[in-house]
Amino acid sequence: MISRRERVMTYTLLAIVSIGVLFPLAWVLLDALSPSSTGAIDLTALHWSNFVTAWQQAGFSQYLKSSLIITGSVVVLGTAVAILSGYAFGVLSVIGEKLLFPLVLLGLMLPMEAFIVPLYYDFLSYHLTDTYQGIILAHLGMGVSFGAFWMRTAFRAVPGSLGEAARIDGANSWSQLWRVYLPVARPAVLTLVLLSFLWTWNDYFLALVLVSDPAHQPITLGLGAFSGRYLVQVNLLSAAAILVSLPVIVLSFVFQRQFIRGILSGSIKG
Repeated sequence: MISRRERVMTYTLLAIVSIGVLFPLAWVLLDALSPSSTGAIDLTALHWSNFVTAWQQAGFSQYLKSSLIITGSVVVLGTAVAILSGYAFGVLSVIGEKLLFPLVLLGLMLPMEAFIVPLYYDFLSYHLTDTYQGIILAHLGMGVSFGAFWMRTAFRAVPGSLGEAARIDGANSWSQLWRVYLPVARPAVLTLVLLSFLWTWNDYFLALVLVSDPAHQPITLGLGAFSGRYLVQVNLLSAAAILVSLPVIVLSFVFQRQFIRGILSGSIKG
């Protein structure tokens, strides 16, 4: 049993951490609504038009289009590859699994800085720089290791008796995947989708190296270019930062329960 003192200390610590996290966010929001460009907070006249001004002056429409194409493609293709590879390694026990799966996991151990230079020159030789195909392929390659590991863990947490019962009823491997394993592992799949969206949407470094054409740059690079031009206009810069992070905030808020369920279900069995 947790004592009253321990409970009070726990909630006090959580309150302090919450304030430390929320205070900068609240400050940026108030900055974004301030009529002053110096960063001074003025609550007497909230300028909601700062968001419209920041959007128009930054030219976020084209950047948003690029981000949606890149992120949407990576999430859809990456999730499909993760499900199939996780099913193969976790349920089907493919030939050479003991050799192949450690090689797949090697991608989790290598930092991006270790291969970004040769990756750039390889993409340059194949004319994949400054293209949607190139940046999408790079994100897929970097995410396949985690996706395979994540879905393998999720599928192995599914009771084997369910797959055995489906097999007795005459279901083949595809039917077992769609009718048994995926419905049970749905929280893990949703969590993978959310994580893939967050990582791809928030990416800056990879896009900075591989994409120099503004017509193909994601919205994070648009924010970087905007901050270079409007560094002294703190209110517009804060408004632009909120616009870029808004999809992430909304998705995290809407799917927070599924995210927690997916994290917990993925930690049951390895």
